[in-house]
Amino acid sequence: MLTPSPQTFRGSCLCGTVKYQIRSRPKALSHCHCSQCRKSHGAAFASFGSVLRQNLELLAGAEQVKSYRSSEAVQRQFCSHCGSSLFWARDEGEHREWISVALGTLDTPFTSEKQQHVEVTSKAPWFEIKDQWPQR
Repeated sequence: MLTPSPQTFRGSCLCGTVKYQIRSRPKALSHCHCSQCRKSHGAAFASFGSVLRQNLELLAGAEQVKSYRSSEAVQRQFCSHCGSSLFWARDEGEHREWISVALGTLDTPFTSEKQQHVEVTSKAPWFEIKDQWPQR
């Protein structure tokens, strides 16, 4: 088990079956507007932050975490009990040692001044981005 530190954040799924902790602040905070993220979250976009895989520990419910390969190189993980989207990661390439955490599942308060909207060319036509974050 990872030892909690000042940079430890805890999270869980909707039903509380899956619990996890990360031992670093999430980086590369992105609000993804691609159709896969919209469908996975059932929302206009999905918000993720990335951490090194070695800094993520499942504390409870690991057997309830199921994976879905949404593309050739990407695995999405969710709670099989309540359906909460939890993580996604690439299996190959330069970012394969990172995992993206669904920020809405964090239970520890978290803020960040640096965020961005990504895949905005795929955004839902009924949603208008009105904040100051960069778009790509």
